[in-house]
Amino acid sequence: MRIGTDQIPEEFGLEWKLSDVDYRGFGGPPGGFVVTLSFDSEPTFFTSEQRTMILDPIRDLRYLRNERSDWLLTVLTGVLILLIFVFAPLQAVGITAFHLFAIGLLLVIIGSMVIISDSPTALILMSTALVANMAVFLLRLYYPVPFHLHILAGAWLIIACTLGVVVTQAVFRGGRVTYHRIIGAILLYLLIAVAFATLFLFVGLSDHDAIKGITFDDDQSLASALFYMSFVTLTSTGYGDIVPLHPLARSLCNIESVIGQLYPATLLARLVTLEMRGPSQ
Repeated sequence: MRIGTDQIPEEFGLEWKLSDVDYRGFGGPPGGFVVTLSFDSEPTFFTSEQRTMILDPIRDLRYLRNERSDWLLTVLTGVLILLIFVFAPLQAVGITAFHLFAIGLLLVIIGSMVIISDSPTALILMSTALVANMAVFLLRLYYPVPFHLHILAGAWLIIACTLGVVVTQAVFRGGRVTYHRIIGAILLYLLIAVAFATLFLFVGLSDHDAIKGITFDDDQSLASALFYMSFVTLTSTGYGDIVPLHPLARSLCNIESVIGQLYPATLLARLVTLEMRGPSQ
C-alpha cells in the first residue's frame, strides 16, 4: 500500500517504515517514499529530521557512485602503485612500516570500492581481507605463528580478485570512454600482477625450491621480490635472475606471460568499441 506521509492516521496506532524509491514505475514522479503500514501496540514515528538523517547518506552515496566512480579508478591506481613500487621496496631495504601503511591504504581501497560498486559480496570479501591483514600485523608483534605468509597470500589474492571484478565492471561498462576509465584499465593490469604474485607465493610456500632466486621466508624483502618476478613475467622481460623450477610455477609463468601479451590488444579493441558506441547510448 502506497500513500503520502500526510495520510498516516496516527490515532490508529500504525507503525510505518520509510524508504527512498523511484516512483516512475508506478506512474508518478521520481524520488518518492514507500510507507509500509502495520498495526502495533507501540507505534514508532519518524520525524522529518530523522528521515533526513536516514536518506541523506544514501543519496550522497548514490551521487558519488554516479558522478565520481570513474575518478575513483584513478585514485585506486595511485594507491596500488604506492603499495607495489614504493612501500614494498622500502620494506625490502629495512623500513618495517610497510605493513601498517598497507593496512591504511587498504582502508582507502575498500572505501573507494564501496562507492564504485554496491555489491555486498565484494564488501564482505574485502573486509575479510582487511581483518586478515590486521590480524597478521598484530600476531607478528605479539604472537608469531608459522602461517603468516599463507594468511597474507590468501588475503591479497582475495583483494586482487575482488577488486579486479569491480574494476572490470566499471571500466568495460557501456558509455563514453573517459581518461579515468583508461587509468582503470591500467589498474586492472596491475591487479593481474598482484594476483599472480600471491599464487607464486603459495607455490613457494609448498616447495621452497620452486623458484630459484627467491627465498620463501617471512622476510621483509619477499613482497618486493614476488612483485618483481610477477611484473617481469607479465611484461615478458625475462632478466634471468629469477627462474621458476617447479612445474606449477612454470605453468603460472606461462599463463601470466600470455595474459600480458593479449591484454593490451584486447583492452585497446574493447575501449575503441565502447568509444564508438558512446554517442548512441
